[in-house]
Amino acid sequence: MKTVYHKADSRGYADHGWLKSHHTFSFANYYNPERMNFGVLRVLNDDQVASGMGFGKHPHRDMEIVSIPLEGDLEHQDSIGTTAVIKKGEIQVMSAGTGVQHSEYNKNKDEIVKFLQIWIIPNKMNVEPRYDQISIKEGEKRNDFQQILSPNQDDEGVWIHQNAWFNLAKFDKGNAKKYQMHDPNNGVYIFVLKGSAKVGDQHLETRDGFGIWETEGFTLEATDDSEILLMEVPMELPQ
Repeated sequence: MKTVYHKADSRGYADHGWLKSHHTFSFANYYNPERMNFGVLRVLNDDQVASGMGFGKHPHRDMEIVSIPLEGDLEHQDSIGTTAVIKKGEIQVMSAGTGVQHSEYNKNKDEIVKFLQIWIIPNKMNVEPRYDQISIKEGEKRNDFQQILSPNQDDEGVWIHQNAWFNLAKFDKGNAKKYQMHDPNNGVYIFVLKGSAKVGDQHLETRDGFGIWETEGFTLEATDDSEILLMEVPMELPQ
């Protein structure tokens, strides 16, 4: 078993006034050669956007981009004809593929938006760009793992072009559950959205990250009422 621990205050940080962003991995002006990725998990940005502000239209290609709102309403527009608003309790995925342009704005003039922006390196390049958005609130589970992303179109949650699974864990204090790897070549990056937890002897606080791989599974225990995101991804980069 191998592990890596990223304390919340060790992340990169950018304050652009309208945008405040914490970067778990190297991004934009934050560069740390030891924090480039966790397997195919390339970007994990913890963003806060001021009211009425946002990201103007910009391009992406050959990347699976996942957005998970934590607070407020985020408006999305893209070059494949999508106009949508995503909010807490939903998940959005965009396969950039051969190329897509999109913009993201805080739809509200009187409150901030907080959301996670996650980039996954795909296992298929030059795919047709696509967009999907679903409610994950309807399948909400307590003290269990709720799958919100997978490689399978017919499975629970959204799907991406990669052998990856995301789960949300909303645990009451003292509850624990074993996570079983879907693929022995994968690892899991655990990100504590709120509360605290532990895996083995490693204690995790809010916004801490913890990667674990070369194991068949592990037990996640909540040491407080907690909400935790688990991202299982391949550890080898595509050739």
